[in-house]
Amino acid sequence: MQPIITSQDVKLSYGAFEALHGIDLDFNQNEITALIGPSGCGKSTYLRCLNRMNDLIEGVTITGSFKLKDLDMYAEDTDVVELRRQVGMVFQQPIPFPMSIFDNVSYGLKLNGSPDKNFLEERVEESLKQAALWDEVKDDLNKSALELSGGQQQRISIARVLAVRPDVILMDEPTSALDPISSAQIEDTLLQLKKEYTIIMVTHNMQQATRVSDKTAFFNLGNLIEADSTEKIFMNPAKQETDDYINGKFG
Repeated sequence: MQPIITSQDVKLSYGAFEALHGIDLDFNQNEITALIGPSGCGKSTYLRCLNRMNDLIEGVTITGSFKLKDLDMYAEDTDVVELRRQVGMVFQQPIPFPMSIFDNVSYGLKLNGSPDKNFLEERVEESLKQAALWDEVKDDLNKSALELSGGQQQRISIARVLAVRPDVILMDEPTSALDPISSAQIEDTLLQLKKEYTIIMVTHNMQQATRVSDKTAFFNLGNLIEADSTEKIFMNPAKQETDDYINGKFG
């Protein structure tokens, strides 16, 4: 299978401190990959490399190669705004904008110059359906998104990313701030979304990784220890370090 994203020998430093030590990791289309590891191991730092969010941090140096299909993601002439449209991001805390549900979901479309009302209405409906939220909000799209529950707000955040039709969706612990019922709804949504999108997700929840991901990558101390099918990582890991982490011996 041809990877949609490839990364080779990725190193990232904050000033003199090297946080990532030569990461080689690829991601296949229409798969969910879980990035796991203890706090501070580099998994979220690596995730933010995939849509150049680390560019916003002063003093960061990144070397190595990142490609989205044939696009060199870190080339000088790469349009970072367009890259972030193609590689969308859902954060740990839901981030609804202080505006209506409709305006939240259509925000990126308007930003990209899509003012046609019928087009916006169709895309908002389609994105809310993909995010499994349409039936709950379809009669009240003018309601402030701030009035929704935490789980609904996170699905609004997902719908907003989906509205601009990305190729890849990055998720940084998307259910850690949610209750178990909302978390289960998000997981069900992810399993539907992978039919059309590639999803890369940081999670501390081992059970969640086994439930939703096709592939798992284990990070520790800025190193990629191993990456393989989720079944192999959890049932028969190649490295003792991985086995120790999964069985709770550290982390």
